[in-house]
Amino acid sequence: MAVTATEVAVLDAAETPAPSRRRFRFLRGRKTVVGLGILLFFVLIAVIGPWIAPYDPDAMSDQLLQPPSGAHWFGTTHIGQDVLSQILVGARGVLIVGFVAGILATVLSVLVGVSAGFLGGAADEVLSLLSNVFLVIPGLPLIIIIASFVSDAGDLLIAAVIALTSWAWGARVLRAQTLSLRRRDYVEAARATGESTWRIILFEVLPNLTAVIASGFVGTVIFAILSEITLAFIGVADISNWNWGTVLFWAQSNQALAQGAWWWFVPVGLCIALLGMSLALINFGIDEFVNPRLRTETGASRKVRMRVGFTPVARTDRTDTGFTPVARTGTSEKETRS
Repeated sequence: MAVTATEVAVLDAAETPAPSRRRFRFLRGRKTVVGLGILLFFVLIAVIGPWIAPYDPDAMSDQLLQPPSGAHWFGTTHIGQDVLSQILVGARGVLIVGFVAGILATVLSVLVGVSAGFLGGAADEVLSLLSNVFLVIPGLPLIIIIASFVSDAGDLLIAAVIALTSWAWGARVLRAQTLSLRRRDYVEAARATGESTWRIILFEVLPNLTAVIASGFVGTVIFAILSEITLAFIGVADISNWNWGTVLFWAQSNQALAQGAWWWFVPVGLCIALLGMSLALINFGIDEFVNPRLRTETGASRKVRMRVGFTPVARTDRTDTGFTPVARTGTSEKETRS
């Protein structure tokens, strides 16, 4: 039985993935799923941590430097404070600083980088100069100086300073990407139809920069979280507010390692490592989703799936002057004479 071209087109259309399935390719990668799962767990802990903490993190007791037990799952400190309660309460401050700094830095980098790359001319020179100035400003020393002058350097102030000193690199990357996009055919077509500049930026350029923006946001969150923990660990931030860096600060100040109190610093160190790993996995998932060369589980699989159906191929017959259409299924062939 001969197969018509219409039937082949119908079979090919049936094998084409639906648009709704393409939208969720990013969530089908193992790295992305694991990273999002761990991150959502810590976000949940940050939201409900103070409510589910078994003890007041500041409350002292007579159980000094006790190892993990049924009463204190993560042990106690040198003055009987519950380590688990400190970790649960301190998760909120870490994530607030990370996400607030990430959002502010991403907004600034998008505004400056995309505007400089698309507008060009004098605007590009001025915005590029501004980016270069902020690119050389050291973030950590600036935060230390501000914290020394401000008596109550809260989480939001630290997040704002981290954002102001970490947006320039993302702006440079977005400027370079925008320079390569502003002369594309679809941008020129939108400009020829009379679309305004800001409408072209919002609806033609920014959607093609989504992956770069998301990757920059994740990287800034990682940097902000580590900076907040570092500042608390060295005693620059307000140590009266609990976060994971504060737990490490008190453990180091009271020589927990020398006393063999591993439960004082190992659990919080594992939390920091897991949170950083989750954000790194999400970043890897974004890279695999965008770059086809890195695509494994995310997007199309490396395995080639054979087409279901018959594809007619013209072949010259030796016995007559006509041709015999051949239908192929996988590696087998069935010849049908017309």
